[in-house]
Amino acid sequence: MSAFSAPFGLVPAFHPSGLDRAQALTNGIASGYSSNIFKGQPVYYVAAAGTIQPVTTAEAWSGAFAGCQWTDTTGRFRVSNYWPANTAYINDGNMRAYFYNDQNIVYEIQADGSIAQIQLGGEFNFTNFGAGSSTTGLSQCTLGAGTQVTAGSGQGQMRVVDLGQEVNNAWGDAYTIVRVVNCQSQFFGSVTSI
Repeated sequence: MSAFSAPFGLVPAFHPSGLDRAQALTNGIASGYSSNIFKGQPVYYVAAAGTIQPVTTAEAWSGAFAGCQWTDTTGRFRVSNYWPANTAYINDGNMRAYFYNDQNIVYEIQADGSIAQIQLGGEFNFTNFGAGSSTTGLSQCTLGAGTQVTAGSGQGQMRVVDLGQEVNNAWGDAYTIVRVVNCQSQFFGSVTSI
């Protein structure tokens, strides 16, 4: 599997407590918001707006998008695993944006290149931030294999903590699937290197 590039964004693998629930944020995406937000795409809270948006640079993030529901302008209730760009909704309190935002969740993500076992504990940034499929609704965001942050030169967005447990996935594969944690959390600050 990791011999081929087939990115799927961030997928929660587990939480140390055994619970990895998504938060439901009422009116969590602005009506008419102009970009797609795909399931598994890293998101952050927008200051003073009370909404979430996808990460677009090497910035702090709060979690991974998990889907949404809303009442469209015709009065029809909609449920989707992604937010379609420019969608308007009736502000009746039924709009919910679901996303995982616990900094202790361990996610799986595919790298856009090879990750070796000696990079375990290394910090990396996201690449292909906005890539995704409007057919499946899934993010194609990846861990940037070439973005590893060297000691003393800053903070990466995520830390590699394990190898993904998929069949035919091994350290050093062409598109390694790894497990990561948020090490640049929007609310809890940067986590120091191990």
